[in-house]
Amino acid sequence: MGFVIDTARNLRRKQTPSESIVWEIVRNRQINNKKFLRQHPIRFMYHGRKRFFVADFYCAKLKLVLEIDGKIHERQKDYDELRTFIINQLGIRVVRVTNEAVADTEKFREWLIQL
Repeated sequence: MGFVIDTARNLRRKQTPSESIVWEIVRNRQINNKKFLRQHPIRFMYHGRKRFFVADFYCAKLKLVLEIDGKIHERQKDYDELRTFIINQLGIRVVRVTNEAVADTEKFREWLIQL
């Protein structure tokens, strides 16, 4: 359990510029009074072993994972698809947004309100 928490904390400390923008938009229930958590572990069992992914942002009320995708995701499409599939199997919707979409903060904020 300590490894999971340490991993999430480390990712919070090293957030990308786009993640920082999103955090400023969603923190403190600014979007429809919904609580979002950043770098939140999503735990699951796989072949009888405990596993986890760290979601960029998670809203339990919406059962939503919001992933902010940069250039690295162009090279790891298969991994991202598997990750999305597993998270969907847990009853959680995954929405992926590019760094470019986040850059237009007003348009991004309006889009989030519609979720």
